[in-house]
Formats: sequence, C-alpha cells, structure tokens
Amino acid sequence: MTDAQETAADSPLRTTGGAPPDDVEAAPIPLLEPRDGVPPVIADEASLAEVIAAFAAGSGPVAVDAERASGYRYGQSAYLVQLRREGAGTALIDPVACPDLSGLGEALSGVEWVLHAATQDLPCLREIGMVPTRLFDTELAGRLAGYPRVGLGAMVESVLGFVLEKGHSAVDWSTRPLPEPWLRYAALDVELLVDLRDALEKELDRQGKLDWAQQEFDAIASAPPAEPRKDPWRRTSGMHKVRRRRQMAAVRELWQTRDRIARRRDVSPGKVLGDAAIVEAALALPPNVHALASLNGFGHRMGRRQLEQWQAAIDRARALSEAELPQPGQPVAGPPPPRAWADRDPAAAARLSAARAAVSALAEELAMPQENLISPDVVRRLCWEPPKPADAASVAAALTGYGARPWQVEQVTPVLVTALSVDA
Repeated sequence: MTDAQETAADSPLRTTGGAPPDDVEAAPIPLLEPRDGVPPVIADEASLAEVIAAFAAGSGPVAVDAERASGYRYGQSAYLVQLRREGAGTALIDPVACPDLSGLGEALSGVEWVLHAATQDLPCLREIGMVPTRLFDTELAGRLAGYPRVGLGAMVESVLGFVLEKGHSAVDWSTRPLPEPWLRYAALDVELLVDLRDALEKELDRQGKLDWAQQEFDAIASAPPAEPRKDPWRRTSGMHKVRRRRQMAAVRELWQTRDRIARRRDVSPGKVLGDAAIVEAALALPPNVHALASLNGFGHRMGRRQLEQWQAAIDRARALSEAELPQPGQPVAGPPPPRAWADRDPAAAARLSAARAAVSALAEELAMPQENLISPDVVRRLCWEPPKPADAASVAAALTGYGARPWQVEQVTPVLVTALSVDA
C-alpha cells in the first residue's frame, strides 16, 4: 500500500478512481471534510428556533438521518438528528435536550425528505414529532435499481465515487458530550445524501423504474405506525428449545422481569440478562437460588439480590395453574409454514414452487431482489388460497388486497396466473 493509499484508508471521506499508470506517481488523496465544517450540536430552544427558520427558508430536498443507541439503551429512541438542506447547511440536533422537534417537522412539511433505509429511522423520528409527507429512500432506490450492495457507504462509493468510512456506526450515541470525531461522522452521513438521491433518480428514470420507486416511497410515507408486537417474549433467541408450557411460562416471567428492569434503568435488555440465560433457566426450572447460580449467565458476578429476583420469576412460573400456562404457539394468520404444504396440500405446494421460480426469474430479468418485486408472504397467501377462477383480473385484485403496489401487480400478475394453473 502506498503512502497515499494509507492516507486515504484513514480518511472518513475520500474519492476513488482507477489506478494510475505505472509511470505516474499517484497524487495524495485529499482529506475531505464536511463542506461547512462540523456544526455545533443544537441543545437549546433558541438555537433550535434558528435552525427551524434556516431550514424552512432553504431550498430543495432535505437530507435526514438519526443515530440511535441500539445495544446500549432501552428502546430505539434517537440520540442525534442530522439534517442538511441547500441554503441551510448542516444541523446536528440533540433530541435529549430538545425532545420536541414537531416545529421542525412542520417547517419541513411538504418538503421531500431524503433518508437511507427510511423504515429504520422513521419510528424514532416520529417519537420526537418529525413525520415526512414525502420521502426518497436511497437504500430502497438502490435495491430497485439493481445495485448489489445498498449500505450507505457502498452506495456513496459506487454511485458518487467517494469512500465513506463507517467507523462510528455502532457507538453509544447516548454519550454526552459526543466526541468530535463522532459528530464529524454524523455530519458526513447527510453530506452527500441529496447528491446520491439525484444520481439514483436519474438511474431509476433511465431504467424505467422511477414511477415504481415513487410508489414505494409513497407507501412508506403513508404507512401507519407499527402495532405493538403481541407476546414479544416469544421472540427470545433460542425459544425453539423450549417445548413444555411451564418452561414457556418461565421464559415469559423472566423476559417480563428483565424488560421492567431494563426500562427502569434505560439500558438494553441484553445488558440486564441475556436470552441464552433466560432459556437455560427456563429449561432447568431451578428450585432455589443456589441451583440457579450454577447455570450459565447466573454466575459469581451476580449478587444475591439479583439472583433472588430471577428466582422469584421462575417461582411465579412454577406456581401457575395449568389454565394459566401459555399455549405452545400463537395462532398464525394466513397459510401454514411452506415446509408443511407438501403433506397438507400438494397442489398448493406445486403452485408455490412454480410461483417462486417465476418470481425469481422475473426479478432477475428486472435486476432487483425478489422481495422488492413482490413480498414472499403475498405470494404464499395467493398460492395457498388462490382466487377462482385464477385469471388476470382476480389475481390482480387479490394482490391489491394484500397490499401490493400497482407497479408490482402489473409486473407479477401474468407470471402468477401461469403458476396458479400448475397441478401437483
């Protein structure tokens, strides 16, 4: 590696290009900083009012990003919000100090928001009053355009020719004060987002997919908040090992105890007690604290008081009547798992096999992932209970009823009509 390459490897943002001829010395790649430098973090109402006025007066789309403290804090709240807009520059806002950003959201109402992987950030932005009415998702645009790697760094490199290092993506953003290198990284995350959006719009237009992308963006922007998950304790990692109902009750009690503690302490539940320890304790159902302390995850570093609270959860599960024990599984809406289809309905299994092959071939032809062409769940539902007769009109109506967008209905209806005619 040359000195210039080593310099570039250490740079948060650098240009890329072809190798120089052997007889030409490579020029050092300059370190590219945010165009406006690293702005101060907005942490008071007066400064926030200035930012709102500046961004309301700006022009064009606004780049928006949020940093969470996943793995460190309870929940998925935003701990830093970054924005950039032509005429307003870049702003870094502390939503802990300024928890109500509804004024900023209102100032940007009607403006197109540019986000990368919008569905990840929209819930935490909604919590602080920022809800877009129009958006452009650069990650989803990359998928529809057929890019093989759609992370922000990969997209910036392949589309714009810059390398964006991701050195601080997994840090604890609840840290205060935030270190300057982290803030620099955060500012760079929105530095080129509108440029990326413009380039992807041109590429989607060239491929004839721009209207498809806009339908997807509109669907994201208009989607209601997700409903709270029912029985979230059932998603404990390793739950497949837990077979008996009383053991399931122990998982439930331990999970709920952990959740209360994590919420009160505002820490990630995994830092309170790991999923593996919950499952091991549920399988063993230890009769006392001494037996519990011998299990993995409840070792010598755990104090007596902590052990007693976990043992109390297990004791509550042991004391439940049979009627109070959870059932083995939740009722599942829709078709059974595909692995059971061959035995339960061979004709449906044949339809699903044909449909999957047809969707896969069409997705390859259109240069996009299958799941973006049409949801696998929609295909399963259609194949399990196809309309009768399964003609173009009825299949299109069924797809629309399952939430498929018009462009998806238009593309997949012909191949699915053919697949639904396959016999076992």
